[in-house]
Amino acid sequence: MRRPLPETGADWSDLKTRMLDYAGGDVRWREGKTAVYVFNAGPEVERVQKEAYVLFMSENGLGPMAFPSLKRMEEEVVGFGLSLLHGPDEAVGSITSGGTDSITMAMKAARDYARKAKGVKGPLNIVLPRSAHPAFDKAAAVMEIEVRRTPLKDFLADPEAMAAAADAATVMIVGSAPCFPFGLIDPIGALSQLALSRDLWLHVDACVGGYIAPFVRMNGGDVPPFDFELAGVRSMSADLHKYGYCAKGASTVFFRSAELQSFMIFDMSDWPGGRMVTPTLAGTRPGGAISAAWAVMNFLGVEGYRAKQGLVTRTRERIEAGVRALGFTVLGAPQLGLVAFSRDDVNCLAVWAKLRERGWFTSMTTEPAGLHLMLSPFHAEVADTYLADLAWALSAVTGQTAPVAVEARYS
Repeated sequence: MRRPLPETGADWSDLKTRMLDYAGGDVRWREGKTAVYVFNAGPEVERVQKEAYVLFMSENGLGPMAFPSLKRMEEEVVGFGLSLLHGPDEAVGSITSGGTDSITMAMKAARDYARKAKGVKGPLNIVLPRSAHPAFDKAAAVMEIEVRRTPLKDFLADPEAMAAAADAATVMIVGSAPCFPFGLIDPIGALSQLALSRDLWLHVDACVGGYIAPFVRMNGGDVPPFDFELAGVRSMSADLHKYGYCAKGASTVFFRSAELQSFMIFDMSDWPGGRMVTPTLAGTRPGGAISAAWAVMNFLGVEGYRAKQGLVTRTRERIEAGVRALGFTVLGAPQLGLVAFSRDDVNCLAVWAKLRERGWFTSMTTEPAGLHLMLSPFHAEVADTYLADLAWALSAVTGQTAPVAVEARYS
């Protein structure tokens, strides 16, 4: 809809009031009632995000010669990620604008590698489990690559089904660590073996798990191998603005070697403006996203991340116990910060809608229909409230009183 630009400017105080008024209908994430879109690590981390972002808000990562500070910070952040994800000495990476950007660039590299290094002709395809993120489909649509999704086995990728779907024109196979719908880590070890035996490019989508799984393992969690410690993994995506608790939008895309990464980079000199080199999909790259990532990672360090991620996993365990007491079935065996749960005898969409009446905004699953939470450290403070409200919503939908033990413990 067309709207004329105001003829005269307004005072910032008035504009700020209007903006806050616009936000009146937004979800109340600072109260912990949002379990999707926002990763709330507390006010201290939020302050670091904002102040570090503003310090380099006007700088542009497109110009590393002009802003060597950003180049240095990006290199250090990438180094942190590669260290956490068992990157070999020759591994490299870049900061991107988000998970979709990281996935798109990994697919672009895999496509160009198939064409230029392997000499694959004709139509190309990508093989991925049904639970893999739609960002792969978006990238495939842009690049006109056929998408072959395979059925799941116990909510996980089925390596045998993926092997059957792959052929000489397959540019990439995908595993998630974890997948978004269920919060489960696919059998990356088996996919690595498949990739090695068939010379396939394996990408691990760790957009959700890349910056939590290593710390869960440090805290004693039995997290299976999922990263570059597996020889078949050629690329990975890991979002800084998720469990890295950095400012949006910041993600990382990693490659086992600079040779593989070279197929991602855009380099053009045949125009009047001189040579243009961009490592990711974006041209202009907000300096604030890079500086905030650097600041938050240094602010937390291993000790801080272990503490934050410990809060997340303990909260997930509390919620798992609570929803089971209410008759729900947890889908699979989550190990990180996501959990999905369902009841065959209950309209879970109706339960979700009732929870919205009390300010909760969360995700849902559709296969099967269920409720879905992506937990942050702050949810440790509101887990009991969530379970009490879930019991209330369940009673409202079913007309039955929630189990007494749950009401006594969580109300």
